[in-house]
Amino acid sequence: MLLGLVFMIAGLFMLQNAVLATVVSAIVFGIALLIAGGFEIAQAFWAEHWSGVLWRLLVGALYVVGGAILVADPLAASVLLTLAFAAALIASGIMRIYLALAHWDRFGWLLFASGVVGVLAGLVIVLKWPLSGLWVLGLVVGIDLFFHGAWWLASGWTARASRPA
Repeated sequence: MLLGLVFMIAGLFMLQNAVLATVVSAIVFGIALLIAGGFEIAQAFWAEHWSGVLWRLLVGALYVVGGAILVADPLAASVLLTLAFAAALIASGIMRIYLALAHWDRFGWLLFASGVVGVLAGLVIVLKWPLSGLWVLGLVVGIDLFFHGAWWLASGWTARASRPA
């Protein structure tokens, strides 16, 4: 339950200042990419066989470069990430609409609604871009943290209530 409260408070904090949350998210993601890229490069040399070593080095280098860009200029990187996020929402929404029509008998209407929301959300982001790049990621992470925390809180409360006294 405590973890749920912490997530919810963190989510509310991020929602209160979505721009700061976007910058912090970009920096944290950049650091994670730097670390992952470093490990990928090191692992390429530790492998017992040399097959595919160039691909692993390339992937590691791309992670490191991407991470460095995110850390060096998180605002500019957030603007580009937001555009990629909008494109992914639109593509995913279109695919969900297609799948909904193909499988209408299996709650297709719900998948259709989900697809429409995805397409509309992506279009709103694109139409407000590049300004949306300053707040969208922080908003999405804040909402995600809040609802994930609510689930942890409800789950803990239910487990506690069902426990024998």
